[in-house]
Amino acid sequence: MTLTRYLPILDWGRRYDREAFASDAVAALIVTIMLIPQSLAYAMLAGLPPEAGIYASIAPILLYAVFGTSRALAVGPVAVVSLLTAAAVGQVAEAGTAGYAVAALTLAFLSGAFLLALGLFRLGFIANFLSHPVIAGFITASGILIAASQLKHILGIPASGDTLFEMAYELGRGLDRVNLPTLVIGVTATAFLFWVRRGLKPLLRRAGLGPKAADYATKAGPVAAVVATTLAVWALGLDSAGVGIVGTVPQGLPPLTLPGFSPDLISQLLLPAILISVIGFVESISVAQTLAAKRRQRIDPDQELIGLGAANLGAAFTGGYPVTGGFARSVVNYDAGAATPAAGAFTAAGLMVAALALTPLVHYLPNATLAATIIVAVTSLVDFSILSRTWTYARADFLAVAATILLTLALGVEAGVSAGVLLSIALHLYKTSKPHVAEVGRIAGTEHFRNILRHEVETDPSVVFLRPDESLYFVNARFLEDMVLARIADAPALRHVVLVCSAVNDVDFSALESLEALNARLREAGIGLHLAEVKGPVMDRLQGSHLPGDLNGRVFLTQNAAWSCLVEGGAVNEGRGGWRIARAS
Repeated sequence: MTLTRYLPILDWGRRYDREAFASDAVAALIVTIMLIPQSLAYAMLAGLPPEAGIYASIAPILLYAVFGTSRALAVGPVAVVSLLTAAAVGQVAEAGTAGYAVAALTLAFLSGAFLLALGLFRLGFIANFLSHPVIAGFITASGILIAASQLKHILGIPASGDTLFEMAYELGRGLDRVNLPTLVIGVTATAFLFWVRRGLKPLLRRAGLGPKAADYATKAGPVAAVVATTLAVWALGLDSAGVGIVGTVPQGLPPLTLPGFSPDLISQLLLPAILISVIGFVESISVAQTLAAKRRQRIDPDQELIGLGAANLGAAFTGGYPVTGGFARSVVNYDAGAATPAAGAFTAAGLMVAALALTPLVHYLPNATLAATIIVAVTSLVDFSILSRTWTYARADFLAVAATILLTLALGVEAGVSAGVLLSIALHLYKTSKPHVAEVGRIAGTEHFRNILRHEVETDPSVVFLRPDESLYFVNARFLEDMVLARIADAPALRHVVLVCSAVNDVDFSALESLEALNARLREAGIGLHLAEVKGPVMDRLQGSHLPGDLNGRVFLTQNAAWSCLVEGGAVNEGRGGWRIARAS
């Protein structure tokens, strides 16, 4: 059982049959055709040689097929992780140098080791510290930065910069050096790829092609752009006219490589590796769970961490760079009928063939076409509707999203993702620091209690029922204490305060001390402090403290029992373990 948990291939592999093989083979063919230009493009985005993109798509896919739990997730280079890689590695080495490649390998190694450790210790919940609105804001800003970073290849001018303003400034300075043939190729390829996305499938359907065939042809659209522009550059000799091309790509299987292990390099890349790991895992697990739900399959987040960790370690030792599950290719893999992770293994085999036999064919592939591929791919990442939706629903979330977008665009991706993590945590702390606390009363003729501001209820001037709708911990403990004291200040007839704990899932030590202080203050004022509807695990924790014995009141099983006892004068029965559990007579 344990071995199957860590090696999911032993589970689905036992049931693998001819039908699954046929489905996986078709899906692998479609994904391979799509992945070849994407891999080259994303390697360029990461500042690495084009072959690094193919290398990063072979061993990682094979390892994920062994350790991953998703039947449709396609692992490899993705736009956001490629951008984060360029930002991180660019801080420690210059692009095009051996040190840059070693730093990229080290980044993949650190990312893989971190993900693997999280999975083995079942710490996948750490990814929950990034809220969805903040992630959406970061990805939107990253999409804009990625598209802006590729404009230099479309225009054929040298430009640099890590922020949107730096990129815009550099592009503006170089407009007088625009290479016309490059511009024509870049604009034409971009326009064609956008048209393929929206217009090719309806055109093929009108021509009588079946829906599946039309869909597959649409997915292969980028390959047509690659072939056409490569032939144009080769036939017209446009490389001599200043058109940037991919050039010579080494022919062969991924080499065995070693990341750098110098303490200085590791210390510089450790934090970026953690950020890349968390961002990549959040993107990957959301895609995997979405696709699994459509087929009523189960995803194990902790095992996914192990699978992605193994994939990144594989990239580190085979000439790649950090990888994760990609949205676009995973959806294509799913739609093409991938039945098991073996589809990924077949995709890796297809990429091996490409690395061995097809790399000479991309010598004249213009960089402008790869840039167009990236620009069209990342447009799906840009979603400004998150701003309007959060503005309408929760202004705090809106501020977090807007701040993440602005900081990412203005300061770069590392600052943006760091701000995203801090904003997610700060947003949670802010929301829970002032929890909603409802004063409740009894609906006449029933045993139900509701908020006195929302319902017609019975109350008594000598008793107040307060229901904190949040767990009690160090951030909000003082808030509850101050609120109770403020409530009793203007109520001279008040004799009892009942804290209804139905929504309290935990009470930490700070909150316990706050409750003890509140109990002492109320005792001095001649007011009893009572608890009602305390959950079992919370009660177990409280029983290990002094609060039960010192409580200036009772613990009631239900709100209605507290009402019966304190308002109507009902009987009280002693509970187990020293708790005085009051019940209605």
